Amino acid sequence: MEKKQYICEKCGNTHYESDQFQATGGNFAKIFDVQNKKFITVSCSQCGYTELYKAQNSDGWDILDFLIGN
Repeated sequence: MEKKQYICEKCGNTHYESDQFQATGGNFAKIFDVQNKKFITVSCSQCGYTELYKAQNSDGWDILDFLIGN
């Protein structure tokens, strides 16, 4: 995967905040309140525009490495 610096698509800002959250998916997960879907959020610190990325591994932080160029 090619690495690149984060640039907001809406305002061009290069600073961001990242976080992660989990959500339920499907009826079975909803019934038993199982949060089986993991996502990474990357939000522009200036305008608040937020992108969601589905976590691929247990940490889900590979997308952040991609965005910040580590």
